[in-house]
Amino acid sequence: MATQEVTEFQFSDDEESLINKDTSWGQLLPLGMHFCAIDLVKEKYVFGRGDNCDYCFGNFGQLKNHPSFLSYSNNHFILTREKTSTGTFTFLEDISSNGTFINGVKVGKFKKQVLNNNDEISFLHKKNKAFLYTDHTDGDQFPTELTENYTISKMIGRGACGEVRLAFTKGTCRAVAVKIVSKKKFSVKNGRKQNQIPNNVMNEVQVMKDLKHPCIIKVEEVIDTPDTLYIVLEYMKGGELFDRVVTEGKLEEASAKVLFYQMVVAVKYLHEQGITHRDLKPENVLLSSEERETVVKVTDFGLSKFVDANTMLKTFCGTPTYLAPEILLTVGSGKYTKAIDCWSLGVILFICLAGYPPFSDEYKDMPLPQQIVKGRYSFPREHWKGVSETAIDLIKKFLKVDPEKRITLEQALNHDWLKDEDTIAKAQRLMYPVSVNMLPPHNQKKRSHQSSSGENSNDETIVNGGENPSSKRSKFPSMA
Repeated sequence: MATQEVTEFQFSDDEESLINKDTSWGQLLPLGMHFCAIDLVKEKYVFGRGDNCDYCFGNFGQLKNHPSFLSYSNNHFILTREKTSTGTFTFLEDISSNGTFINGVKVGKFKKQVLNNNDEISFLHKKNKAFLYTDHTDGDQFPTELTENYTISKMIGRGACGEVRLAFTKGTCRAVAVKIVSKKKFSVKNGRKQNQIPNNVMNEVQVMKDLKHPCIIKVEEVIDTPDTLYIVLEYMKGGELFDRVVTEGKLEEASAKVLFYQMVVAVKYLHEQGITHRDLKPENVLLSSEERETVVKVTDFGLSKFVDANTMLKTFCGTPTYLAPEILLTVGSGKYTKAIDCWSLGVILFICLAGYPPFSDEYKDMPLPQQIVKGRYSFPREHWKGVSETAIDLIKKFLKVDPEKRITLEQALNHDWLKDEDTIAKAQRLMYPVSVNMLPPHNQKKRSHQSSSGENSNDETIVNGGENPSSKRSKFPSMA
């Protein structure tokens, strides 16, 4: 889920007085770079620009010097903790001239609304996010190894291996993402005993932690408990590529090319380390910002090999929209090469440029699995008339049913569509900004590949420019 940038703070002595963790009933955590955290102890707080407020916006230099500072009201909103006949609740009353929003909905001047755990508060307009409210009396139970350093907040994602929570580092309120992985999901394979699985998983997580690439999500810390792994990741405020496509309908080709170039080099880097992703899809490509052209981060890799075939087919992918044909042909029990990631990248590129997937159970004339194993997809002119022939050609080369004939990532980077100087220059500036003084990663020591070549392939049948009905999942917007 995308939010405003969250900047690390070092609290001054005055700001430390806002923090009373041992006695607080709640906390406001900063979602905007111009705010700092406050632990809620009193029954009433007034927030605003005025010097008499309990939380005075003017006390924080970054906000006071911001052009919009004078748009905040002297008394902007009131937060109260009240006991009622049905329980104790937190209320937010908007007393501003220019508006206070809860989860993007305007409260209304002199109106009061209940504030629930993990609600987001915005000022002036709904995208100007300021705080995330956490209710200390309504939280999930997490181990002290995690909570002593992090404040755990709302769920922002869910995958095959577990859920992802937004969290904040204590003392600095820097936003991170915590992936919560239950060890019960790991399968026993090749005769290994159950108690051997966690050690293998930890080895794999350590490999993930050692990866260094601007387009690979950074693993900051791993907390290992008997039943659960807590993997602390960098937080991406731009959200998922999937949500970007849904919001915009489809991406402009020039922007899609900058994003896709980064995906290819990221997955190529993984392959060079002996890692096959296996679950590439737009939900597993994160964006660093809400800008049209931004850094992408590939996530949710590494742990997939510990999940059994049935779970991979049912839980990992839901519907097999992004699965390579060789996986479906062996019902997930075969051995595959890194070419399965190349297939998934072709599906992602198709979705970015068209706004809908190439294979779908909405095509009633052929079941979805058969569409994939036969390579049956099309480029209807009404939806592809603005897309270049070179882009379509690259998609065709990715979506070869025979993995031996499928384009490699090295070949893709030399394809006419991606071998574009302006695109490469833009992507390189995003990936390696001068201010970070970051050099491109050199090849680390390669790990041995875990898989061997798959033997299954089908003759490919590609129907170009067909008149098939919409092939989008329900989450994708309807085609115009």
